[in-house]
Amino acid sequence: MKLKKLAIGIIALTSAALILTSCAPATQAPGADGFTLRPAVNGERRSLNVPGFGKVNYYASTAGTGRPLVLTHSINAAGSAYEMKPLWDTYAGTRPIYALEWPGFGSSDRPDTTYTPELMASALKALVTELNTDVDVVSLSLGSEFAARAALQEPRIKSLALISPSGMGAARNGTQRATDGDRGERLYNTLNSFGNTLYATLYATLRTRPSIHYFLSRSFRGPVDQGLIEYAMDTTRQPGAKYAPLYFVSGRLFTPDAYGDLYSKLTTPTLVLYDKDGFVSFDHLPLFAQQPGVIVVRIPDTDGLPHFEKMPQVKAALDSFWSGLK
Repeated sequence: MKLKKLAIGIIALTSAALILTSCAPATQAPGADGFTLRPAVNGERRSLNVPGFGKVNYYASTAGTGRPLVLTHSINAAGSAYEMKPLWDTYAGTRPIYALEWPGFGSSDRPDTTYTPELMASALKALVTELNTDVDVVSLSLGSEFAARAALQEPRIKSLALISPSGMGAARNGTQRATDGDRGERLYNTLNSFGNTLYATLYATLRTRPSIHYFLSRSFRGPVDQGLIEYAMDTTRQPGAKYAPLYFVSGRLFTPDAYGDLYSKLTTPTLVLYDKDGFVSFDHLPLFAQQPGVIVVRIPDTDGLPHFEKMPQVKAALDSFWSGLK
């Protein structure tokens, strides 16, 4: 009952935001590449098929030399490859680079289906299979859990760089919670029980400019990147955009014991970049840092998206890490 009352309260308090979203621009017509969503980064947009799901898209730039780099974004109501744009802009042209968009996000398919951590990890493994070569992976926030899961099963993932990874400690401020024994099924069922109209109301609230700005502001020490806000608004207006975030909000995309089940079992060389984060904590980092092949670097004066505010420091840490790999 408490969960139902909470969800009803959220919807009641935020339904007025529909007035704002009713003024939002309609989904744009398909562009020259057939996509309704404009490109997140300056690369060729490609597709691959994930069995049991459908089409997952990724961006590619094959210029440069060295081991290919794969970028994966975080999971939220407006997740997309744009979240990795500073890294893309820094490394594109210097080495082959690819940016995966998780199932249900960005320009990937967004069907009304079941979204799980296993599905997300399978998308990354499918991309590695498609590339058919060893890769270095950089992942953001909850994407780190999916990348770790994939690395445990795919030996061609030769290194992981995890930026503000979830699953390294207790959740903060009621978000990024790994559920209380039921993998979020109670909350998911509660939200889902309201039906499409009421959930659409809640999702419409999440995709307003004030809401997007508020949540992004908790990941920036300084001004929020305006390009990120604009792209977040665009991606939340795509057909089917509401489906995958329901699994995120209910906690079903989190691994209940990510440290024990994923991170502690890694033998892949791993770099963790972190500082403050309004959504996750890093209680297990000192223990994780003791594992062979793990390096932990703090990027001071950042709040979850250090590559947007301290890219030179992030690049220095990444380059140092990669230069030490065999």
